Amino acid sequence: MDLRDRVALITGAAGGLGAVIAGMLADAGTHVAVTHLGHRDEGVELCRRIEAKGRKSFLVHLDQTDPASCDATVEAAVQALGRLDILINNAAWYDGIPFQDLHSLTPEIWDRSLNTNLRGPFLMTRAAAPHLKRQDQGRVVNIAGLVGLIPRGSFALAVSKAGLIHLTRCLAVALAPSIAVNCVVPGILEGTRFTPGATPGRAAAMKDRALLKRIPTLEDVARQVLLLCQSDSITGQAHVIDAGTAFH
Repeated sequence: MDLRDRVALITGAAGGLGAVIAGMLADAGTHVAVTHLGHRDEGVELCRRIEAKGRKSFLVHLDQTDPASCDATVEAAVQALGRLDILINNAAWYDGIPFQDLHSLTPEIWDRSLNTNLRGPFLMTRAAAPHLKRQDQGRVVNIAGLVGLIPRGSFALAVSKAGLIHLTRCLAVALAPSIAVNCVVPGILEGTRFTPGATPGRAAAMKDRALLKRIPTLEDVARQVLLLCQSDSITGQAHVIDAGTAFH
């Protein structure tokens, strides 16, 4: 798919990976709707950078745990930018409770994690699907995580990301043939405020464990997202980007 003059909506794009994806899509000619939840100033600055590249932007508040907010966000983006071709489900929440501290994982924390990280992408995709189908070449890319394949880090996060990987496969079946649905599965990343455990010591340990003796950058992952938006023959896939840490 040619990305020139397409329109993408990216959840949680005010900073980190979402902002890097937004910049790369704008470089490829895409107009971008940016959602935020409490990081409006960063979103405003990102929109300024997108427009400096000669592309249109739109900033909108989103609470993806709320179905009404998901519906309103999609409709506002379509009204502002005229269409919708691409949905990037990037927004997520990390609770920080390790596997060994199961008692601290309350039902409220569990619900927030699953509602944000799994139910949210479902609600956003459901809201966006009619507009994506209208273009007959729609794309959905979900941002999962290596914890969805290997039980590490936070228990609730791991379960939610595992669910997101299988949601990707189910949506690929449900939305074929007009919408391709895929996900990227990053390991620990450099340069993000979200990734759990990415302290200098932990990052050094992960680099040593990785087959390639490095850990991925935000740009590594964003380039994969771009590929999945451009491809006309990939759907239902989970692309791991971890420099080989999953082998140990």
